Amino acid sequence: MTSSPASGAGSPREDTPDRPTARRPRSTHTVNAHDPSAGPEAPAPGPAGTDAPEVPDAAAALKAVALPGTPGPADVPAASAGPVAFGEDEAGLDLADLADLADLPGAPASSPAGRLAATVERLRTEVRTAQAEAEGRALIELAKGILVERLGCGPAQAARQLAELTEQARVSPLEFAVEVINQAARDRVSEVAGAFLAATADPATPVEESAAVRLRAAESGVLAANDTQAVADSLLQHALRPLGAVAVAVWAAGPDGSLTLAGSAGFSPVEAARWRYVPPDVATVARRGLTEPDGLWLGSLAGSGLPTLGRRDFADGARVAVPAGTGGRIHGVLEIAWARPEDPQPPPVIRQIEALAELCAHTLEYHALPPGGGQEPRLLPDAAELMDLADGLHDPALVLVPHLDDTGRLVDFRIQHVNTHFLDPAGRPRAMINGALLLETYPMAAAASELFQRVERVHATGEPFRAHRMRLTALVDQVPLAAVADISISRHGAAVLLIWRIEDETARLASLLQHAQRLGRIGGFEENVLTGEITWNGQLFDIYGRPPTSPPVPLEDLAAHAHPDEAVTIGRFLRTLLHNRRPASAAFRLLRPDGVTRHMRVVAEPVLDTDGQLFGVRGAYQDISAQHWTEVALAATRDQLAHTEQQADERNRLALQLQHAIMPPAQTPLEVPELKVAVRYRPAETEQLVGGDWYDAVLLPSGLVLLCVGDVAGHGIEAATSMVVLRNALRGLAVTGAGPAQLLSWLNIVAHHLTGAVTATAVCGLYDGEKRTLRWARAGHLPPVLVRDSEAVALPPIKGLLLGAVPEAGYEETEVQLAAGDTLLMYTDGLIERRDRSVEESLSHLLVTASSAPTSLDQHLDRLLTYSRSDTDDDTCIVGIRVA
Repeated sequence: MTSSPASGAGSPREDTPDRPTARRPRSTHTVNAHDPSAGPEAPAPGPAGTDAPEVPDAAAALKAVALPGTPGPADVPAASAGPVAFGEDEAGLDLADLADLADLPGAPASSPAGRLAATVERLRTEVRTAQAEAEGRALIELAKGILVERLGCGPAQAARQLAELTEQARVSPLEFAVEVINQAARDRVSEVAGAFLAATADPATPVEESAAVRLRAAESGVLAANDTQAVADSLLQHALRPLGAVAVAVWAAGPDGSLTLAGSAGFSPVEAARWRYVPPDVATVARRGLTEPDGLWLGSLAGSGLPTLGRRDFADGARVAVPAGTGGRIHGVLEIAWARPEDPQPPPVIRQIEALAELCAHTLEYHALPPGGGQEPRLLPDAAELMDLADGLHDPALVLVPHLDDTGRLVDFRIQHVNTHFLDPAGRPRAMINGALLLETYPMAAAASELFQRVERVHATGEPFRAHRMRLTALVDQVPLAAVADISISRHGAAVLLIWRIEDETARLASLLQHAQRLGRIGGFEENVLTGEITWNGQLFDIYGRPPTSPPVPLEDLAAHAHPDEAVTIGRFLRTLLHNRRPASAAFRLLRPDGVTRHMRVVAEPVLDTDGQLFGVRGAYQDISAQHWTEVALAATRDQLAHTEQQADERNRLALQLQHAIMPPAQTPLEVPELKVAVRYRPAETEQLVGGDWYDAVLLPSGLVLLCVGDVAGHGIEAATSMVVLRNALRGLAVTGAGPAQLLSWLNIVAHHLTGAVTATAVCGLYDGEKRTLRWARAGHLPPVLVRDSEAVALPPIKGLLLGAVPEAGYEETEVQLAAGDTLLMYTDGLIERRDRSVEESLSHLLVTASSAPTSLDQHLDRLLTYSRSDTDDDTCIVGIRVA
């Protein structure tokens, strides 16, 4: 929430939307508070001021007085500070019955009603003027008293001096009086006012009413008020309305965290009555302002969802809740409401609001709540009664009282009393602790444990603090001694009671052992073999499924409570323990009385006397049923996984054997005149991805050479078997002498009807050595690549649907003329396919690699595999021919 310079200097915004920075009209009434010696022509002062220059001139004129020192409020003579209560009716008239008559419409001025209305309005004006005069007179008289004390003169001379300085500064007497007070006091109000004027002063804009005048007027009204309600009225009238606020509420904080509405202004009486008391732990705007260190600043109440006073009237307006505290103790909350949403307030306005909250804290500290304002605060014991209460406790306790510095700020706590059961963590006697300061005695209280901060927070808010197992550290001869304790801190009146209980290490270890036995399902026992006395803990009775009132089971009767098959195991355990007198352990199945069988482990050791004779036995039982069944399940799962892995390995081994039997990585060279033929096959690197890529290069009875490559969709043994079917079918069909297009058409029928409806791609070619021509066709496959004179190009693609897609399909066929030295390459997509690139980009890289051909054809194919950038981990087949 932000305020324009005009609103920050004392001018509220107008309600007209198109004039957001318009100043309110100057007040028509003045305050006749200046001394008569100033002459009739002296400007009339008043809270609203007149057309006077800005306050900085007053500061310049004030320097001429040469006030020695910077006294505080205590230096001001008490006789000169006589504030008058806001709202006094100096005319002595009760206008309650005549208030409505002044607003009668249409009443002629000469009629009785019109004359009565004019009289009421005149009396209203006189009452407002008298109130303004009373409010300003207190500040002017206080300034005169300061001049009397500083200049060593009489009251009349001080009045004349004040009038002369006012005339020289060309400001109103009230503004100059406030400047004198600020120069002498140097308190929070003067600091806030100076910062606000420095931030908002505009030489080109006249100042209607300065922040210093408003704050001093509000302070005067607060000091003169006899209850908190009057304080709320004064704050709203003098300090908050110029900031644009429309309502204010002063909440008193109870020791239990409750809030009581001590006073409000701007809210309807019915709304204030509904909110007279807020129970503890109820989330409201004021409650959040009490718990937040810097208060709660909401630009719009509607967005917070918090209930509060006046939410129906100012639902969308801004809302501020600031803690009201003094001397390190929070007494309540100051809540301020705006009618409309606001931007974040600038720092000068924030400091003004904090200063007003401090004024409210003084009032809440010394004034009781109004009758019917909420629950009456109960009487709290003073420090003497708290000392008696602490002596009646069986735990160490300290009674602490706040220790303030000269400025009234809380700096430490005095240890007022230590009770008779006090136990210092460092072992120091009570006499060394009683009467000392808390931080001097326990300087580590302000360290990581934050004990001092906890005490300070309890003293400020009244909310008790409890902590379990807090680590306390004390310095003794510069050696840190630590202890673990339970802490309790509570406020009683103005004192704080601090109680701690040092944790018993023996009890803590016993508790830890019990929890360990419970979590591990372990029960301990001890048996005296001479007397027959047996001791079981409670956990062991639960393990055996026996009530705690039943007698324990002796070790010699253990076999009677176990499964019959465990007799040998238990007998071996008892011989080792009782006869050989050595520690022993055994695992057995326990038959409980409820019919449940549990898997147990018993561990025991003998207890010998001084003569080495067996005196007793102690040990423990552990229920390992969950562990046993987990091991059984893991063993079964392990066996199943091993069997599954073996099956998968066998399946992959068979697929690889089948694939390598039909598709060896290298084929025996094909003997064809004036033609060099080479093939390469690279299987997938992952054995589980056995694919269906295949190739073939065979010399037909007609003298033609069949060249083909193909790729069956999918991986695994199904793809490998389908590949075998297609490859062998193509070989058989090729001996008919049909061309490549006809061969692919027949092969499509085979793929669709005879192989379980698989799909595949292929390219098929027939090379005629006499004519040096290659007739070829393709079925959804990449076209061959022709390398001629160190330049590689892909043959123009021709139409052809992939195999197995439809029952019948036709394929185009074309012929390419080869020359001596030409190299023709057929390949599968595993050579070029990449996930992050298109097929066109991958094919361009292949053409670049293929253009730099080595001397031999085998080296050429090896180079293509070496520089392949494919990343799909797929099979790769290459068939290459070179014309001699």
